[in-house]
Amino acid sequence: MQSVTDNNITSDNISSKNISMQILHELLQYRRRLTDSERNSVQEEEIIKSVQLPRIEYFIRNKKPIEFILPAFPTKSPNKNKVLGTSPDMAERLSLTFLNSLCQRIQLYYSPGARIIICSDGHVFGDLIRVRDEVISQYHEDIKQLLHEMGAINLGTFNLNDDKDLCDHSDNFDLQRNMLVKHYARSEESIKDELLKNNDGLQLYRAVTRFLYEDSLLPGYTGSNNALQKDAKQRAIGVIQRSWAWGSLLDTHFPKAIRLSIHPQPADSIKFGIHMMPTRDDWLTPWHGVAANVNGQFILMKHKEVQMMGGKLVNIHGKPSHYVI
Repeated sequence: MQSVTDNNITSDNISSKNISMQILHELLQYRRRLTDSERNSVQEEEIIKSVQLPRIEYFIRNKKPIEFILPAFPTKSPNKNKVLGTSPDMAERLSLTFLNSLCQRIQLYYSPGARIIICSDGHVFGDLIRVRDEVISQYHEDIKQLLHEMGAINLGTFNLNDDKDLCDHSDNFDLQRNMLVKHYARSEESIKDELLKNNDGLQLYRAVTRFLYEDSLLPGYTGSNNALQKDAKQRAIGVIQRSWAWGSLLDTHFPKAIRLSIHPQPADSIKFGIHMMPTRDDWLTPWHGVAANVNGQFILMKHKEVQMMGGKLVNIHGKPSHYVI
């Protein structure tokens, strides 16, 4: 005869699986997919379940709040054809509101709830994206202030200065970056080899190259586009190298956390790509675009595109916030 204890264990296992499935379905609604995946969405979701459900179940079995980490919100693009300026605006506000509400919805299924740690990575590759460290620091402070104003109690932040081995060098971001690469990075050659050997890697490499190329194509630039493209390709490997090194460092701080990503991810990846607001493509982010209110719905678009469509700029508290089309 099966004991009461055995029945309780079985019941708990079923309950944790059901709750985990509900939470994963919540996430799947906002998943960023690779556009040319060889699998259909049903096949991909089965693979995602095999990867992510055990990670979610860990927190439920231990009755802990589900911990997510999201490397994101680095700094605004330096190109005014893409963004309104250097400060967070409606695009960031809407995205942070979504992330906080996602945690609140998870709490409807699971009372301990969830928490998302925004791991701001601007200082990780600030020199490669050619944004000054003081501009990045101000953006990070503005994000923290915005979270406070919103009362986003389910969101936290983490950056290079929060690592105890790097915080001794908090006034020298170049040294912090060098230490990050020394202790956590693979060689650029091995990274390039991995990126070029499969389609998923090529998509990432091309997307980062495109971001860097567009960010360098500043208003008034009169030089060679070929030169910009070559420069962007060279910097892209460095950005990916440091981004992966940042991920390795985060693994030491948040070993059980579920890893969210602002980029599309393969179904079998440990990372889960997520949209924070509707976009015109699967790669655009709040710090590479502006929020445009189109027929009552906010959509993320590039600044120049909105201007060409005759969008009307809206200021809030005297600062550019978003557009209405």
